[in-house]
Amino acid sequence: MIDMDDPLDFEREDQLLKVPSINKKRKKVIGLDDLLNDHYIEQNKLKEKQSKKAKARKYSHEDDDECGNEAMLSKIVEKCEKQMNELGGEEEISHWGVPAFGDQKAFPPLDFSELESCNLLQSFVDNKLNSVVELAVEKADIFLEGLLINGWLTQLVFLCHHVEKSVATWAFNTMLYSTKEELQTCTCDFWCAILSSTGGDGQLTVKIDWFPNYKDLRRALDIYGFLFNFSSSAETMDTDSSPGGPPQNIRAWVRFVTACCLGLFSNLCLFLPFLLFFVLCLICSVSKDLNCIQAVECISEVSSRGKRLRSAVAYESLLPCFDGVNSGEEILKSLASINLKDKSCDLFNMYIYLVLAENWILSCPEFEDNPVLYEMFCRYLKNCSCLISSTDLRSYASKIRNRAAYLLHFFIHK
Repeated sequence: MIDMDDPLDFEREDQLLKVPSINKKRKKVIGLDDLLNDHYIEQNKLKEKQSKKAKARKYSHEDDDECGNEAMLSKIVEKCEKQMNELGGEEEISHWGVPAFGDQKAFPPLDFSELESCNLLQSFVDNKLNSVVELAVEKADIFLEGLLINGWLTQLVFLCHHVEKSVATWAFNTMLYSTKEELQTCTCDFWCAILSSTGGDGQLTVKIDWFPNYKDLRRALDIYGFLFNFSSSAETMDTDSSPGGPPQNIRAWVRFVTACCLGLFSNLCLFLPFLLFFVLCLICSVSKDLNCIQAVECISEVSSRGKRLRSAVAYESLLPCFDGVNSGEEILKSLASINLKDKSCDLFNMYIYLVLAENWILSCPEFEDNPVLYEMFCRYLKNCSCLISSTDLRSYASKIRNRAAYLLHFFIHK
């Protein structure tokens, strides 16, 4: 049976007349609940997306903050390290490194002609025992060298209580210009023994016919090549080609001058200024260095002479530190006028000035009798202890403040 609704044969063949088949499947009906669930799902997705973005921004800020904190901490550490290095370098003392001796001159020839008239030798020649010894006047120097090395010459001088001019000049020149170390040492021991032999009245127990003076000692230093102005000449000196130092005789020279200054005799006034001059030649070259403090404080204060010498050396070391200063009052006035609060103030030099002033004042017996100096020094100490705060981290600030405070307390309660 033919269905009237079926397409005709030609209609099946004509593509234009074909009608698409109708999908008879029913579409699902979307309810209100479904729409609400979809809304919640979209909201949750949006919140998750926003949360991820917020976390990303948070991590980014934390990274930036962490980098900033690290940079700030690094700067603080570097600053502390720099300050610690400055504080740790306060005790550093540079080497002397300044040549004090230049080219040496040839030693003068030793003259023994005066020994032929020496009474000491004549007594040996005229003695009956000389027939065994066969001592000749022409060999006087060799004979004296033997007596000197064995210690008999010193004993003979003490028995006679007399040193003749010929023996004194021979012993002095041999000590300073002999190339034999044994003779240098023995003649120096000979002089030191004589100069240290004093009686109860403080006078020498041995009469000395001849004694060296300033010119004789100065001549020896000139021959040794000592540079009396070596602080300025050291700049032009070639250290690679400069000599290794003074001759061995300089040890005997220093021992002899020291014995002269320690001995109690009338010629002391001639040698103390010379020894002071020699010490100052060494100290003035390092007046801006901690070594100058050590050079001053190495002078013993056991005796009154040692105290005076330390005070004089410290005073002479302070004078060149200030232009146009010629007295103790001017030194203290210059020190008190320094502005310690100024950040550009060189506290390293101020520490050196303080220690030098301390040694000058404390070792000076006449200081207590001078109320002007006493008041000026106390004012200077008060500036050093009060104008530098406890929070001042500059190098040597605490050292100056603490030392000045202690000295000020010492002087006030003295």
